[in-house]
Amino acid sequence: MPKTTAKKTPSKRKPNAAFMKPVQPDEKLSLIVGSKPLPRSELTKKLWDYIKKNGLQDKKKRTQINADENMRPVFNGKSQVSMFEMTKLVSGHLKST
Repeated sequence: MPKTTAKKTPSKRKPNAAFMKPVQPDEKLSLIVGSKPLPRSELTKKLWDYIKKNGLQDKKKRTQINADENMRPVFNGKSQVSMFEMTKLVSGHLKST
């Protein structure tokens, strides 16, 4: 008698609730991503859209982000930060809703 094996359907990855919870950008960050509360994942997407649209990613060292006049206040006055440091700095400009 051959064994019957139940086919497993691959389950879709469930999004982490913490990332889906809306956060409120402060006035400095709202110049870049807008002033409405939005999930952290959407905020990151809008931030990268802004960086790419304005060519702020360093041409030689791609992990560095150059600041323009709108990004400098978010970067605490720095003219260039790494992607990892940017994430930390942006978190300081968010409030939980």
